[in-house]
Amino acid sequence: MKQDYFSANNIKYIDYKDIEILKKFLNSSGKIMNRKRTGVTSKNQRALASAVKHARFLGLLPFVVK
Repeated sequence: MKQDYFSANNIKYIDYKDIEILKKFLNSSGKIMNRKRTGVTSKNQRALASAVKHARFLGLLPFVVK
């Protein structure tokens, strides 16, 4: 089983402005990767999805990558 990235790096709050970390959890087409692939806890996965959606809405991340 993989270690949760956020607890391993002692990240308490998943920030939508931290694009470099959010990009690690997106696949090549810009979709959010699932929990089984990333090894993130369900609580952090929901926070991650929310942060990615917030960043997309503000134009910090693309909705789709072609």
